[in-house]
Amino acid sequence: MLPEMMTMEAIRAAYARGATPLDVVEAVIARRDALADRAVFITETPAEVLRAEARALMDSSAEGRPLWGIPCAIKDNIDVAGLPTTAACPAYAYAPAADATVVARLRAAGALVIGKTNLDQFATGLNGTRSPHGAPRSVFSAAHVSGGSSSGSAVAVASGLCAFALGTDTAGSGRVPAAFNNLVGLKPTPGLVPNTGVVPACRSVDVVTVFAATVAEASEVRRVIEGYDAADPFSRRAGPVALPVRPRIGILTGAERNFFGNAEVEALYDAACARAEALGATLVPFDYAPFREAAALLYDGPWVAERLAAVEDFLTTNAEDFDPTVRKIIEGAKGRTAVEAFRGLYRLNALRQQVAPVWEAVDMLLLPTAPTTCTVAEMLAEPIKRNSEFGLYTNFANLMGYAAIAVPAGFGPSGLPAGVTLVGPGFSDAALEPFAAALHRAAGCGYGRDRGAMVAALPVTCPEGWLTIAVVGAHLTGMPLNPELTSVGGICLEETRTAPDYRLYLLPGTVPPKPGLIRDPGFEGPGIAVEVWALPPAAFGAFVARIPAPLGVGKVVLATGAAVSGFLCEAHAVAGAPEITAFGGWKAWRATRG
Repeated sequence: MLPEMMTMEAIRAAYARGATPLDVVEAVIARRDALADRAVFITETPAEVLRAEARALMDSSAEGRPLWGIPCAIKDNIDVAGLPTTAACPAYAYAPAADATVVARLRAAGALVIGKTNLDQFATGLNGTRSPHGAPRSVFSAAHVSGGSSSGSAVAVASGLCAFALGTDTAGSGRVPAAFNNLVGLKPTPGLVPNTGVVPACRSVDVVTVFAATVAEASEVRRVIEGYDAADPFSRRAGPVALPVRPRIGILTGAERNFFGNAEVEALYDAACARAEALGATLVPFDYAPFREAAALLYDGPWVAERLAAVEDFLTTNAEDFDPTVRKIIEGAKGRTAVEAFRGLYRLNALRQQVAPVWEAVDMLLLPTAPTTCTVAEMLAEPIKRNSEFGLYTNFANLMGYAAIAVPAGFGPSGLPAGVTLVGPGFSDAALEPFAAALHRAAGCGYGRDRGAMVAALPVTCPEGWLTIAVVGAHLTGMPLNPELTSVGGICLEETRTAPDYRLYLLPGTVPPKPGLIRDPGFEGPGIAVEVWALPPAAFGAFVARIPAPLGVGKVVLATGAAVSGFLCEAHAVAGAPEITAFGGWKAWRATRG
């Protein structure tokens, strides 16, 4: 028996107890048939096809297939061979000859596609009401919008129909529905995940996203679908960007805090900020105004012409087949000129320069995912105004090339959920995940319909093939030499302590000041605070080669008993040097220097 939320963890536990993919598929079919909200799917994978695919999995090995037997749903602007792609416009429908790259990667990993989900037509909207197939609703209120444009994908996961779903995100479509349904919405850096086989909205900034119960499960899916694809002209190769374990987090302040009168969401945002601080983050107020101006460019600037470019020929012949609001938005691009496009690009780059000092002061931003919500009736009465409110804190992210993860932030007195989003520099995707997972766990609001579910912490993991090193002094986070680690893509894996038989000394005459770590067997001290970093192999070799005498690299034993490569000092260099062991670490000693 599967729990209400069909998570990857729950499905794997069922398999460990002897269940089969066919058992899981039967549960999916039964739940799908019983679902009250009939607007979730546009096309369901036929029951007999699902059963046949489950039997095929049972006849094959799960080895090397990390998503073996895991059911998922796919937004209906992403190609799935054997099912039509409609983008929520029946007249536009076509039969794709092949899976989109991301779907092909999911299938190769053993995932089962249960159907194509509803969306705001041509992925134009953040609310979920702009579809001829109906408006999916928040799983917590039949009166309220589900969020969009990836409406059906979010509701399918939050309703317990599948373990994860793919959406897309141009202005926030992979994040806003997560907030309204108590889910994680993982939005990769543009270019990290290929868009081959995806109907474009704004081709230059579109991103395939993941909805899941937890950051850990969304991250697992991201790792399967990411990777360079030469068939996608916007696909990019880049190494991961590191972030500290205890980050500096930018938060809203003053006039830039706008919740459109929704005191519940404002209170939940403030509570999330307090949780972030309790988790060890330093909160840094920042000026959101230039980010807000960048956000406005997506709909009020020339980028709306990209939406026209995506469907111009079809609009010319089939204008009456468009949702009226979607048509109004896309037709608003008519008459835009190349001059306007270049001016918009110039302004966006100027804003990128303007926000550069913010990224010198913070490691990530913490924003409301959506500052308010509304009922379907309210959205239909004011479709442009209400939708634009939803995108206040999401529209800028793809234009500026950032990574983002939306996580649940709890429930207000009304019983409706809200969410917050961590935004980081491009390709900081993996580095954002541990703090995002901790923030979700600390909210204590479960996931999807299961408000009482426990959320596991997500440890930072060492990428395969990378090498680790424990640093003890000037290379610690926030110290002068830390950029030698971050500039080569180093990732801080953990803050910990050495075994108790280590002493720390202040080395005389070093610039910048450095400590020397010495092991003294039999000594019982407090243990010395260290950070364990992971570096790519080439960067590790170059880093170690630059270490000046009397420092060097040897094995450092941690409090856990594990031995890792780390900074040690030649014993002769500390003769007569001041011992600072009692402070327990370099940062603690530096704090006493003022």
